[in-house]
Amino acid sequence: MEFPDFQHAITLEGNVYFASDFHLENTPESRVREEEIVRWLDGISDHVQHLFLLGDIFDFWFEYKDVVPRGYYSFFAKLAELKKKNVEFYYFTGNHDMWVKDYFAKEFGMRIFRQPTPFIINGKRCLIGHGDGLDKRDKGYLLIKRIFNCRFNIALYGALPPRWAFAIARACSHKSRQSNSSKKKKLNQNEASVMNYIHEYLQHSPADYFIFGHRHRPLEISVNDTVTYYNTGDWLFHKSYLKWTEGGIELKGEN
Repeated sequence: MEFPDFQHAITLEGNVYFASDFHLENTPESRVREEEIVRWLDGISDHVQHLFLLGDIFDFWFEYKDVVPRGYYSFFAKLAELKKKNVEFYYFTGNHDMWVKDYFAKEFGMRIFRQPTPFIINGKRCLIGHGDGLDKRDKGYLLIKRIFNCRFNIALYGALPPRWAFAIARACSHKSRQSNSSKKKKLNQNEASVMNYIHEYLQHSPADYFIFGHRHRPLEISVNDTVTYYNTGDWLFHKSYLKWTEGGIELKGEN
């Protein structure tokens, strides 16, 4: 297994916020959640300097050459406002929005990441990512992800009319979330796979913090005396996020 190291880590300083798993879609229920997220962004707008969006921000996202998904006006307007305040954005694609292309980079100046990436933030070594696919023994999931990321398959899907493509995607996405919600008994097992990855990584390279999303559970776990794993949770149930300011790191939200 190859691990990213800190030799070429991205270095940044200042007030940093992390959030993930908004699962926005063009539905009345999602629009209520979108407004909650916009209010949160408005509340941090005067002091946030770096905003990390750690994947599954949208329940599904696909960019055609001349078409992007309908909706999300309030969210995009708030991002544009933050951009004018010189907030730096870092977008990590998740398993629901892996087909992000260049729209966010062009419109909001976001840096797009598709794999766990090392950062040095306020002097601390942080490995950051969405958090899916860390268990290399999960061959089925990794195969599906490889199929979805194949350029030929993406081009075939893009040949579908947008209405068909989004209808298929919504059906698959909802089925996936319903399936995952029925597997709560596997949460401890899933978390064990993350911890296994962290322990294996630490044998390869030192680190201070591991920050992921994907699990839909806000978590702060001490790996050892010097290393901590944070999970940003989600906005479907917890309205949770990670805040890193001069006062330190704090996991916020509804448990």
